[in-house]
Amino acid sequence: MKQLPGDVLTRRRVLQGLVAVVAPAALGTRVGAAQATSGEATPYTAAMLPAGIRSRLVNDINGIRVHILEAGFETPGRPAVLLLHGFPELAYSWRKVMGPIATAGFHVFAPDVRGYGRTSGADVKYTDDLRPFGTVNKIRDMLALVSALGYRSIAAVIGHDQGSPLAGWCALVRPDVFRSVVMMSAPFGGPPALPFNTANSPRAAAPNVNADAIYDDLAALAPPRKHYQRYYTTSEANENMWRPPQGIHAFLRAYYHMKSADWKQNQPFPLAARTAAEWAKLPRYYVMDLNKGMAETVAAEMPSVAEIAACRWLPDAELRIYSDEYGRTGFQGGLNGYRLSPGNADLQLFSGRTIDVPSLFIGGKSDWGVYQNPGALERLQKTLTTKMQGTHLVAGAGHWVQQEQPEAVSQLLLQFLRI
Repeated sequence: MKQLPGDVLTRRRVLQGLVAVVAPAALGTRVGAAQATSGEATPYTAAMLPAGIRSRLVNDINGIRVHILEAGFETPGRPAVLLLHGFPELAYSWRKVMGPIATAGFHVFAPDVRGYGRTSGADVKYTDDLRPFGTVNKIRDMLALVSALGYRSIAAVIGHDQGSPLAGWCALVRPDVFRSVVMMSAPFGGPPALPFNTANSPRAAAPNVNADAIYDDLAALAPPRKHYQRYYTTSEANENMWRPPQGIHAFLRAYYHMKSADWKQNQPFPLAARTAAEWAKLPRYYVMDLNKGMAETVAAEMPSVAEIAACRWLPDAELRIYSDEYGRTGFQGGLNGYRLSPGNADLQLFSGRTIDVPSLFIGGKSDWGVYQNPGALERLQKTLTTKMQGTHLVAGAGHWVQQEQPEAVSQLLLQFLRI
């Protein structure tokens, strides 16, 4: 990792922003969650959050009420930064980097994305209309939120996991609004292609390729396997994770642990091809046993009491924020992001476009998510972006990079923002 120039950012300055994060959230967790168990959701209590971060609800955002966390809001006119979380996370996943970004002079805000947390519409059913969860509509959500908060443009949009491609789409579609982009843990795949020059050249017969054949090949392995994203599109996934045998708090503890650098089996490397044989090299939380749900998959790797007590990046009181929220809403709103919305066909409008604002990719050195789609990171670096500033894989971090190593991530973000 490159050292940051001394006149750009000091370690002390980052630590000043991080210091508030160590304040425990235990006292306010249960109280705040209970306020949202019935009727209209309420903001988090101050006891649930690090000092300097507030929770509020913003009405009339593309037809929904959006819950946001924000820092650096005290001074009007600051440049703004938008943070987009992934699955199964919340705006709360950014709590450790919001302080440093605000300390550096930004108004930083993070929503519970549509379908999550205290943003309205999280109580969805599997059979509900998928169109509100399509990419185009989620881009509209972000534009509406930025506008509602009084900005014509913002300094950066930063996304992690599911939020990474959404951030990429925002920058690709509206570079005038989203003036730079950071994508974390999941490389943006780019817009779908349109057939080219078919009117002037004889078109070769399309090969008889079944795009779903890889899933059949996984099922034919010994033991039979299935891909987690395919599983997430099924009707049983939500119930399995929402009401697991071990309880939702223990489920999330094992899930977060198994995808973190704390799980020492996470030693990722590039895969050669998108084949069942290569995918079978991925850990079980990515390529699951065919006869198991996610709850059963991660249960075998539940950390010990001592390991939980030693987990500084996600102490039990902070995990309780997630388990209380997901215990209330379930996971279906987030799972809908893995399903194909009918509205996603409109993304062909952007065929051939690239991300033409300054961009950055950050991942954890122990994160398989960087490599699970062979060639995706290289394509992002060389084809889909025109102003890529670099790629950083952070030591000591797995998939939850901004939570596991917030100081290192804050330094990289602030260097990118030229503060």
